[in-house]
Amino acid sequence: MERKRRAPVAAGKIVLSTAMCLAAAITACDRADDTPSLRVEVIATRPHDTQSFTEGLEIDGDTLYESTGLSGLSDIRASTLDGAHEFARAELAAPLFGEGITRAGDLLWQLTYRDGIALARDPKTLAELRRTTYEGEGWGLCTRGERIVMSNGGDTLTFRDRNTFAPTGTITLTSHRGSRLNELDCAPDGSVYANAWPTDTILHIDPETGAVLHTIDASALYPRAERLPGADVLNGIAAVPGTDHFLLTGKKWPTTYEVRFTPA
Repeated sequence: MERKRRAPVAAGKIVLSTAMCLAAAITACDRADDTPSLRVEVIATRPHDTQSFTEGLEIDGDTLYESTGLSGLSDIRASTLDGAHEFARAELAAPLFGEGITRAGDLLWQLTYRDGIALARDPKTLAELRRTTYEGEGWGLCTRGERIVMSNGGDTLTFRDRNTFAPTGTITLTSHRGSRLNELDCAPDGSVYANAWPTDTILHIDPETGAVLHTIDASALYPRAERLPGADVLNGIAAVPGTDHFLLTGKKWPTTYEVRFTPA
């Protein structure tokens, strides 16, 4: 089911405007959204595989991991951070639909959409080590300290044990209720960034309280009117270690953007 429908080659400080409020798909409120907004500043760009229906993006050290979706077409890849060299890839047999990924210690976890299966992989070879099951849908993953953070397409985040994948707690957004949280990134400061499907908006979340700290409108990165056939929404965010930069891309987008978020 098609739901949720590398070396830098260009540099420049292109500042993209941010929305003052979210679309109705993100919030059911009929009043203006007063959550602070951040701007997207593009630092550099690099090519992205236009066949990649991106569902998960994560950086660990100098390795970039990407998980792609669609039944029969899903895979997971590991490449150099600049994307110039891919050194491992593993395919998911149909009907599995690949989803979010995260490195958690000696394991690389990968979700599936409606299959209820989480795969634990070797981070270097991507070989499957074991499987476990969970209830509900699987969308996004990231690792925050000793816990994994998971989204399931709703406005609640689930915390899981990084070794067993057993649930250990939940937190629900205190605003922007009804948001459909998708791909996640656990930032070095402990906060969580979440793509909000089916928009090109990112929510910056305090996972301790459920407060939405900022909204980030990234729709100007690759405007819908300019998208190639088959290209879909923004879905892929990964903090670049040692910097205040993030990588952003989307489903079948031709470009990955290295950006920073600045006050509006």
